Amino acid sequence: MAINRRGDIGWFSPDPRALIPLDERFHIPHGLKRALRKNPFRIAVNTDFEAVISGCATAHGDTWISDEIVRNYCELHRLGYAHTIEIWNGDELAGGLYGVALGGAFFGESMFYRVAEASKIALVALVERMRAQNFVLLDTQWTTPHLEQFGTFQVPKDNYLKLLRVALALERTF
Repeated sequence: MAINRRGDIGWFSPDPRALIPLDERFHIPHGLKRALRKNPFRIAVNTDFEAVISGCATAHGDTWISDEIVRNYCELHRLGYAHTIEIWNGDELAGGLYGVALGGAFFGESMFYRVAEASKIALVALVERMRAQNFVLLDTQWTTPHLEQFGTFQVPKDNYLKLLRVALALERTF
């Protein structure tokens, strides 16, 4: 998603497109495996959407997540399309991620952490949930060094659109 100077919201569609594998190619870094074994956090889904998107908006400094985008994604959440994976440390939100689920696809929008490893634990929890619900596509739009450690790969737009058509045709519940 992108906002132009007039304030119009446009859809961002990079070529190539980055995906996180949901099969055995999904890689959990060794240090994160240790953190998962000692995991003092509570993982929750969709309990405080607004806190997660606000955390994402403030964690990255100058951000594309405007007040209008927050309102729109909160409405998508209310309608059952936008979802969060939340990492709680007691009563404090330690990190999380949000995105949109359509058919068998999840479109990751943003993630943040306030406690080390919390956003990574949220990503692992997302992949586990998607596997359990038989989702087939985890779209991250583009790759970053942070996501590369999990096995993110890129596909040309033509291939992506084929994968997307298959994923959207599936009936899945997040």
